[in-house]
Amino acid sequence: MTPAKKSTTRAKPKAVAAERYPHLVIECVQPELDCGRFPVKRVIGDEMQVGADIFKDGHDLIAGRILYRGPDETDWRSTPLTHDYNRDRWLGSLTLDRIGMWTYTVEAWTDVFRTWRSELEKKISAGQNVTSELLEGAQHVATAARTAKFGEPRTTLTKTAAQLRDESIDPTVRAGAALAPGLLALMEEHLRPRSPARYERELRVWVDRERARFAAWYELFPRSTGPDASTHGTFETAAKALDRIAALGFDVVYLPPVHPIGIASRKGKNNTLEPGPSDPGSPWAIGGPSGGHTAIAAELGTIEDFDRFVRRAGELGMEVALDYALQCSPDHPWLKEHPDWFFVRPDGTLKYAENPPKKYQDIYPLDFWCDDRQSLWSACRDIFLYWLEHGVRTFRVDNPHTKPMAFWEWVIPEVQRHHPEAIFLAEAFTRPKRMKHLAKLGFTQSYTYFTWRNSAEELREYLTELAQTPMREYFRGNLFVNTPDILHEYLVSGGPHAFRIRLLLAATLSPVYGIYSGFELYENVPLKPGSEEYLHSEKYELRPRDYSVPGNLDADIRRVNAVRRQSRALQHYDNLTFGESENPNVLVYAKTSPTDDLVIAVTTHPHVPQETIITVPLAALGIGADQHYVVEDLLTGARYTWHGARNYVRLDPASEPGHVLRIVRQ
Repeated sequence: MTPAKKSTTRAKPKAVAAERYPHLVIECVQPELDCGRFPVKRVIGDEMQVGADIFKDGHDLIAGRILYRGPDETDWRSTPLTHDYNRDRWLGSLTLDRIGMWTYTVEAWTDVFRTWRSELEKKISAGQNVTSELLEGAQHVATAARTAKFGEPRTTLTKTAAQLRDESIDPTVRAGAALAPGLLALMEEHLRPRSPARYERELRVWVDRERARFAAWYELFPRSTGPDASTHGTFETAAKALDRIAALGFDVVYLPPVHPIGIASRKGKNNTLEPGPSDPGSPWAIGGPSGGHTAIAAELGTIEDFDRFVRRAGELGMEVALDYALQCSPDHPWLKEHPDWFFVRPDGTLKYAENPPKKYQDIYPLDFWCDDRQSLWSACRDIFLYWLEHGVRTFRVDNPHTKPMAFWEWVIPEVQRHHPEAIFLAEAFTRPKRMKHLAKLGFTQSYTYFTWRNSAEELREYLTELAQTPMREYFRGNLFVNTPDILHEYLVSGGPHAFRIRLLLAATLSPVYGIYSGFELYENVPLKPGSEEYLHSEKYELRPRDYSVPGNLDADIRRVNAVRRQSRALQHYDNLTFGESENPNVLVYAKTSPTDDLVIAVTTHPHVPQETIITVPLAALGIGADQHYVVEDLLTGARYTWHGARNYVRLDPASEPGHVLRIVRQ
């Protein structure tokens, strides 16, 4: 039997959907964070620049636009992209005029009319017959006329289409009508894109209010505002301190926890385990019989007193930030009501918090992955919502890196859904990648490693990362000069001059910075040599202070904060450019804005004067290499005439640790 022959006829291929093989390429869209996994950050009023690489085969011209939706909008709006031929990049911008979550993407298409118009111009210049081209143009114009609304645009387009078709009219006249600028404008408005290609992802940008990017913070313990160390301060006495803080130029008053403090395992002075009968305990040991995270410590007053404190701060142009610490003292009501929310050791005891070698016997951490985690997470969210109802709009979140990332990714949008004006500062002194991820998850600001960056080279390297790399799209560093937990050796050994230097650096390197009370009095005695903990730490005892003692730092603080408010350049984060110094103890940098440009030079040596030749980053300032220009020191009012990039400065930590020099434009 003869075997059957195999068929050599191939099956016809199925038609391929055009959308699987787009005729345009859109890639490298910016800003974009982790392939759109997280939103970038901006502030209300910003013009957000959007860029994309868009190209296709052949010689057709391309058009593109940004599609965007504001908070709670369902329909796309659009703004055009323009081609930057020098960079072969498409660029556009959109104005972010509301706080909340915005969505954007990029769309592009073959610009059939501009392509036709360009070819027509070339053929006319070459003296070729364009009869056929004019008929083709008439089709394009007629198509646009059908989509235009009734009225003058539709009438004009219809008449122009007829004119281009009418071969009885002189071809030169018809060509002139085809190339008229007015027709081009009408076609751009009314000719719908044909088969537009869209970027594969919809991207997001979270828009904050202005204080998220620009603010000076002051940390205050209300309990230390009493007349002496034996009298507990109250919200009433703390309110009296607000006038001084406002006069110094601060925008945010940050309060450690104001809740009841546990009795069991209470810490005494200098973190001892043997408290005296009058020791107030650590405010971070939250909770007692009178309540937990939504209660006020009776020693401070009532919730009505707190509300009056918040209102008084607002009258002075400041707002109150409140500590948000998700941990409980042994006396917190949650331990009786929800013991399953905590970690139980095999012997039945509860696990207290530790950060070896540090031990926190007065604090129990929460088990965020307990069986009843839905109730626990909701209770933690409701703490935010409670204090928002009492006028708090900013929260300093204690140790967020010790809680699940998933919790923050859930709770921050939950809160912002009701209160998009809320600001979250992450107190996350942890490894860099965890700090960055917390910022991506939604934290508005973050503490930084600034406290441990003290040389000019260290500061240059670190601030370059914060301000000139993709971190600037989502990470806002709050440069606290000190905290109740961090007294750096630089301040201990450097004395008052070191305090002046660190103040000037923090306030001019970042638009967001902060100090902890006592900094203006040069408090710098450590618990023991080499320790970063304060002796007689305010965390464990009352520390009333006489802020009027001679020689304090108040004049420097007032002047620096006044300069910050006057200078737009100091109110932005991503406009930092470093210059060079021949002396490694002098840091040089420029900050620019549409209204003012600054050159700043600061010594990092707290003991002896420093002299150097600095190299000004002229390109960033728009100054020619051989140009003479005048600079004015915003701290002293002195003026100098400089020439070119290389100029001399002398800095004395005792009298003039730095210059903040404004370029005087003629």
